Amino acid sequence: MAAAASTLPRDLGPTPDIFGRAPGAVASTYFLLGRLLRTTLRQPVWLVIMLVQPIIWLWLFGQLFRRVVTLPGFGASSYLDFLAPGVVVMTALFGAAWAGMPVITELNEGVLARMLTTPANRGAMIAARVLHTCISTVVQGVLVTLMALALGARIPSGVVGAAVMVLSAALLAACFGALSTGLALLARREETLIAIVNFISLPLNFLSPVLMAAALMPKWMQGVSRFNPVAWAVTSARQAAGAAPQWGTVLGHDGLLLTLALVLLAFATWTFRAYQRSL
Repeated sequence: MAAAASTLPRDLGPTPDIFGRAPGAVASTYFLLGRLLRTTLRQPVWLVIMLVQPIIWLWLFGQLFRRVVTLPGFGASSYLDFLAPGVVVMTALFGAAWAGMPVITELNEGVLARMLTTPANRGAMIAARVLHTCISTVVQGVLVTLMALALGARIPSGVVGAAVMVLSAALLAACFGALSTGLALLARREETLIAIVNFISLPLNFLSPVLMAAALMPKWMQGVSRFNPVAWAVTSARQAAGAAPQWGTVLGHDGLLLTLALVLLAFATWTFRAYQRSL
C-alpha cells in the first residue's frame, strides 16, 4: 500500500493539515470535485458532444413533432415551448445515467484503490461525483434553454422559471448520477453497466411526458408515470417554465426528487464501502 501511495497524483485529494488531522467531508468534496472538473475540461471532444447533442435533439424533435400540438387535448400552442423543458430533463437523464462509466475506468486502472490511501473522506468520494454530474447538467440546461429561446421558444415565467426548470433537471441528474455510480461499483464491468443503464433509462424516458403530453398517453402509461422520477422532473420543469406556474406542484415533485437523490446517494456510498472492504 505504501508503494501505491507514493504514486498517487497530487490532485487526487487533500492531505492532512499541519496538525495531522484528516480533512472533513466538505473539504474533501471540494478538492475531489475540483479534480473531476479539471478532468472534464481536459477532454474537449467530450465537451463539444455534451453541449451540441442536446441542441441537436431540440432542433430535430422540434421539427419532427411540431404538428402534434394540433391534436385535441395536447394543451400547448407551440411544440417548441412544450419541448424545451423536456429536452433539458432528457439531457440530464442520459448524461447522468452514464456517470458510472468513469468509475469503472478508475477501478480498472487502480485509481480508486490508490485514492483509499489518502485521508479524504470516503463519503466525499461519492458526493463529489454526484455534484460533478449536477454541475454538468446545469451547464447543459442553461445552453439548451438559450438555444430554445434563440429558436423561438418562450418561457413566460422568466428567469426564475428557467432557473427552477434547470434545478429540477439537476435533481434528476443527482438521482441517476448516484444510481449509476453505485451500479458501477457493483457491476465493475462496462458491458454490464451499459446493459443496465439502457434497460433503466430508455423505458423511463418514454414512460414520461418528455416528448408527448401526458393527457395523450395511454392510461396505463399515465399510471406508471406517477412513480417515474423522469416524469416528476418533466412535470416540475414544465410547470416552472409555464405562464402560470403551480409552485405547489413544483415543490412537491422537486421534493420527491431530492428525497430519492438522498436515498440513492446513500446506496452509492454503501456500494463504495463494500468495494473498500473487498480490497
